[in-house]
Amino acid sequence: MTKKSVITEAQEIQLAIELINLGARLQLLESETKLSRERLLKLYKELKGVSPPKGMLPFSTDWFITWQPNIHSSLFINIYKYLIQHARISGIQAIIKAYKLYLEQVGPGPDGEPVLSLTRAWTLVRFFESKMLTTACCGKCGGDYVVHQLDLNNDYTCGLCHMPSRAGKTKKAREEAAQAALASV
Repeated sequence: MTKKSVITEAQEIQLAIELINLGARLQLLESETKLSRERLLKLYKELKGVSPPKGMLPFSTDWFITWQPNIHSSLFINIYKYLIQHARISGIQAIIKAYKLYLEQVGPGPDGEPVLSLTRAWTLVRFFESKMLTTACCGKCGGDYVVHQLDLNNDYTCGLCHMPSRAGKTKKAREEAAQAALASV
């Protein structure tokens, strides 16, 4: 019979609390902590006041390639890579620190939530570790952007240097433009 360490359990609970507060889904919590599913459910309900969201985690690399998610994913993965190389941290701690730095830079999105959730950031790192995604250097600005590993990226141009025609034409942008037009009348 193995002895449980109170200190180790407290560290696991603290990690789970930090992840929940950053918006982690239950599957991420189960994967990154050694706490039981029942403990994680109780902890989640205690912190958030509701049950954790149900459903599958994102599993497609394609989301990270579309215009706006690509910019946010690229920012996050570059922060993450920098921390891995220079701060001597790894694993979930590197993801947490990189995600907090990402949040400091971008703030909330149009709906009050960041474009890249912690769960998607964690999934992105897993896609990089499994070599499904990588980065390519933009030929115009020199930034590194998330791309599919097997795509041909010789003359890659990022979404900021070559914006799609519909970029920024969200429902909220249309509403704000309409409100501004009414205010000027």
